[in-house]
Amino acid sequence: QIFRRSTRSTESAATSKKIKMQQWNGVVNITLVEGSNLVAMDDNGLSDPYVKFRLGPEKYRSKFKSKTLNPRWLENFDLRLFDDQSSQLEITVYDHDTRGKDDFMGRAVIELSQLEKERTHTIVQPLEDGAGTITLLLTVSGTFGSEMASNLANYTPNALDKDKIVNKYAHSLFMLQGLLNSFRNLDDIGHLEVKVWKAHNLQSADFGGLSDPFCVLELVNNRVQTQTEYKTLNPEWGKVFTFQVKDIHSVLEVTVYDEDRNKKVEFLGKFAIPLLKVRNGDRRWYALKDRKMVHKTKGSVQLEMDLVFNHIKAAVRTVNPKEEKLLLPEQKFKIAAMKQNINRVSQLVSVFMDTGRFIQSCFDWQSPPRTITAFIVYLVIVWNFELYMLPISLLLIFLKNYVIANIVGTFKKEPVEDVRTFQNLQQISSLSSEISSSFSLDRYHAIQEVCLQVQQGLDSVACLGERIKNTFNWSVPWLSTLAVIALSAGIIVLYFIPLRYLLLAWGINKFTKKLRKPNAISNNELLDFLSRVPSDKELVSNC
Repeated sequence: QIFRRSTRSTESAATSKKIKMQQWNGVVNITLVEGSNLVAMDDNGLSDPYVKFRLGPEKYRSKFKSKTLNPRWLENFDLRLFDDQSSQLEITVYDHDTRGKDDFMGRAVIELSQLEKERTHTIVQPLEDGAGTITLLLTVSGTFGSEMASNLANYTPNALDKDKIVNKYAHSLFMLQGLLNSFRNLDDIGHLEVKVWKAHNLQSADFGGLSDPFCVLELVNNRVQTQTEYKTLNPEWGKVFTFQVKDIHSVLEVTVYDEDRNKKVEFLGKFAIPLLKVRNGDRRWYALKDRKMVHKTKGSVQLEMDLVFNHIKAAVRTVNPKEEKLLLPEQKFKIAAMKQNINRVSQLVSVFMDTGRFIQSCFDWQSPPRTITAFIVYLVIVWNFELYMLPISLLLIFLKNYVIANIVGTFKKEPVEDVRTFQNLQQISSLSSEISSSFSLDRYHAIQEVCLQVQQGLDSVACLGERIKNTFNWSVPWLSTLAVIALSAGIIVLYFIPLRYLLLAWGINKFTKKLRKPNAISNNELLDFLSRVPSDKELVSNC
């Protein structure tokens, strides 16, 4: 019996060592989103559910959510896939008990071999015996082998396939078919192809002065990655990936990591590319930045991209709610961030204060010629004002900024981030720790929660103001052009149609929207449009 136990332990150790040393041929990335209608296991009619994932010998477990049958986890896991291992992903749901053994709630199995590789799948998986459903995003990526379709060595451009994609997203106003296509399936507005060629001069993360780098590409909730190239600072991945574009204002995030033997990864650098800045067929190098995407770091990645999209669909999608990104970094209160947000809001408020002081100076006759001129202009405008002149005045602002932008020679004037804020971050954080030591833990957390809400509120106000400014400044020419077209249409509508009819149409639409579309999401078209315009911080981080 002792001999059997030692044999089993030896075999187990050998298997574990083999798995640790052998090269995997794929990574299964799982984003656990939520569960619904799970089984009640506690006396209060609720449960404390968590999920276990198993793929071959690899196991992962989520955190438990207290007292709910519809938990929302929003956790991410990576499991490695080997040729000689099972391709069945086992999902098991348990109820967490503080005393005693955890209770089994449900189980499901997903056959990974039936899923298309290098593509993110949204799966609503029913549990066995009607025990509820689990929603997750699942991607089989990082595939290894020259026979893979995502390998650039097997990639041959096909003119017929290219024409088929172009015709699918055609939007010609003079072709009936193209016009009809523009109002079908508004969640599919375009097609993005990304070729990841290689990287150059990356940071060394291992003791030997080398790294084991791989590259991760994320487009909102779609996530794919390359294979790992071992012991090199100049990897050649040679992969091609395709994405279905749901929003033309999405940003492609590219991150390079170093793979470690203990399944952990080390950050090497990242950058972000707005889809509207994609240059079709242009193979170019992109410099890596730090985690906050403010300062450049060592290394660069060579990409080639090709984007096809329907402009009419993209315009309609712009005034509808954005797709929610599920995995976001946890927001924490930081005095440095609070100070930065206060400065951003102060800059916006100062514009209105300067305008108010100018108007007051006219009333006070500080400069008689200026006051007389302002008084005459005021009388002329008020006497001749019509409602359609309001969008005309906004168009004049767009025109002025357009001319200025062309004289300067660029559409975008990127704001310069205050570097001192980031350099002094540790000093300011130490002040926060000193404050926390002088309070009880509960009081400190309560104060921190209130401060976090204030910090987020200031950030929202600052972002809204910066987005309005960047719309008029032509920071994103496509969006500014769309605004000009909308204002031009508004001038025509306001000139020919009385205001009461427009208010009637607006009110009827809003009051009957839930009756006509019960599942429709309540939204504000203007705020949805502004949410697509980047703030000053986003302009700094984007390429």
